[in-house]
Amino acid sequence: MKVSSSLITPEKVFKNRRKFIKQLGIASSSLYFSSGIFGKSLASTNLTDYDYITTYNNYYEFGTGKSDPSKYSKDFISDPWSITIDGEVDKKITLSMEDIYKLFPSEERVYRLRCVEGWSMVIPWLGFPLNKLLNKVTPNSKAKYIKFESILDPEQMRGQRYPILNWPYKEGLRIDEAMHPLTILVTGLYGKALPNQNGSPIRLMVPWKYGFKSAKAIVRISFVEKMPISSWMKASPREYGFYSNVNPNVDHPRWSQATERVIGEGVLSPRVPTLMFNGYEKDVAHLYKDMDLRKYY
Repeated sequence: MKVSSSLITPEKVFKNRRKFIKQLGIASSSLYFSSGIFGKSLASTNLTDYDYITTYNNYYEFGTGKSDPSKYSKDFISDPWSITIDGEVDKKITLSMEDIYKLFPSEERVYRLRCVEGWSMVIPWLGFPLNKLLNKVTPNSKAKYIKFESILDPEQMRGQRYPILNWPYKEGLRIDEAMHPLTILVTGLYGKALPNQNGSPIRLMVPWKYGFKSAKAIVRISFVEKMPISSWMKASPREYGFYSNVNPNVDHPRWSQATERVIGEGVLSPRVPTLMFNGYEKDVAHLYKDMDLRKYY
């Protein structure tokens, strides 16, 4: 994706919320500055620096170390690229990234990213609601879930040469979760094209779920009848559930989820309380009103 210099918002503009909105000339209602970002329960309201966002990553396709994606994805080729939407639909479609850029205008979304490992970032994403893409097909009565599949390319992705996970990476959502307006497909961050290490050219972002639910480098989105078994569920079903909503009251089997470390705030900065649904409770709690959230990790 090539971005005109006139469309790139300088990082310093993002650092001031009011200046950011004024500079873009858009209404604040089109941005999702949740109370989870700017609420009193967080120790910091700062956006995470671009350098941290692009050098501290979990992306096992390029290695298991936090710095591996930035080191080993530099030569990853993501052009040309296309996404197929298929499964329980009347007619499948395949769209190139050029098609996607033309059909779905991008908007800025500032979301908190909460990793299941107990750390978080606040990131200004560039993207569009997933529901706009899904509405391009007509699902049949069997469709109940959405399955996401990432690219399989071990020649470019050194991590896929080893059985770390069941490649290609797979994830899934219920249809109502996928259609929720907070769920977006990301094509950039900080006003720039999405870096390879962050899932170029297109990735998922579901802000009320742990970060591993947001699949990167997506090539296929399928409407399916049965609940998809994600790559992490298959690797360790005791530790990684299908829903994986951020929940400070339900610990990971190996560590607490009650608090988190804010990346970029310094090694001596105190951990801060984790918010239910990562701060988006008022927006998404109704999706799970009849569920035992301690059971459905």
